[in-house]
Amino acid sequence: MELAGKTAIITGGASGMGRAVAQRLHRQGVAVAILDRNAVLGTALAGELGDRALFHQADVTSEADVAAAIEATAASFGDIQICCNFAGIVSLKRTIGDDGAMPMRAFTRNIDINLTGSFNVARLCADRMRHNAALDADDNRGVIINVSSVAAYQGPSGTVGYSASKAAITGMTLPLARDLAPFGIRVNTIVPGLILTPMTMGNDPAKHADAERRAAQSLAHVLYPKRFGTAEEVAHLTQFIIENDYINAECIRIDAGKRV
Repeated sequence: MELAGKTAIITGGASGMGRAVAQRLHRQGVAVAILDRNAVLGTALAGELGDRALFHQADVTSEADVAAAIEATAASFGDIQICCNFAGIVSLKRTIGDDGAMPMRAFTRNIDINLTGSFNVARLCADRMRHNAALDADDNRGVIINVSSVAAYQGPSGTVGYSASKAAITGMTLPLARDLAPFGIRVNTIVPGLILTPMTMGNDPAKHADAERRAAQSLAHVLYPKRFGTAEEVAHLTQFIIENDYINAECIRIDAGKRV
């Protein structure tokens, strides 16, 4: 799929990997709709990008919020060909702690936002995409990119809810691609390793030193290059997946060979 002239929905687009994707696609001539709960960052980014960019405050778990954002995007830019699901959280807690069993909300919050939110946006975007005019002789109408994590395969202690949500995203890649293939819609999943973002480092500057210490310990399991990945590197992979029409139903790791 050629990027120029297309339209993308990007959840979690106000910061981190989603922000880098929005910036990169916009530079390539894509109209971008930034969906995020953070109105301050989202509005600022849309203003920074200027033409062919809008912000819509949305909770990805809300059918009404996402449907409204899709309608607003289509009204402004026309057909939506690209959906990138970068909205997500990392809620960490051990199954059993000094205070007893993990509260169920600590588990289900990961599932609700990471998994259910991704599927909610994907299904509603797909329903819009299937009515697009075919882009080429292959009847290509769109592409959906979800985001998992290497924790889906090797989650450390304390990540049971997060790892479960990301493993489920990985697991739904193939059946979702099979469901949407008759409509000319591809589905792929990006599987990041240690990517330097506000979410991975924490939003509280006072806690950055501790986050950096823990992350540095994790770098021992990275093969090469032995450093954090960048949001821009994830955005580059996102662009590649969109442009290469023969990549479908794949979970692609971007982790410098990180294995525990």
